[in-house]
Amino acid sequence: MQKLQLEKFLPYRLNRAAAAASTQLSSIYRRKYGLTVPEWRTLSTLAQFGELTAKQIGAHSAMHKTKVSRAVSSLNTRRWLSRERDEADRRLEKLNLTPHGLQAYKQLEPQMLGFEIELLSRLTLAERKSLLHGMSILEKALGVTDD
Repeated sequence: MQKLQLEKFLPYRLNRAAAAASTQLSSIYRRKYGLTVPEWRTLSTLAQFGELTAKQIGAHSAMHKTKVSRAVSSLNTRRWLSRERDEADRRLEKLNLTPHGLQAYKQLEPQMLGFEIELLSRLTLAERKSLLHGMSILEKALGVTDD
């Protein structure tokens, strides 16, 4: 029987790479605004999709409801998002970015895209194409969707 070697184990390698990328990326929004990872994900999800519920944000960003709830509360305190009770289902809140939240996002967006460009520039064109294609195949195999 083959012995598990963590440094060669795909789930471990994926997690390690994701953690390194997230740590490097977070320095941008942490330095500028003191945001946490869940706050950034909530901010960017609302900027991309507009009005959502906390449950929808959690589903899209793969965050636990507790983390989403804390992020929503913090962004609300900053006055970067607004909360409106859903009249059809009083248990739900519709969340939207305020003009201040949208302005902060628009200041961060080019830096975030720049980070991705810089990260991908460390690879050759063939490596970039292979990586992005492989990620699509892996996400499909794992049932990860963009809905």
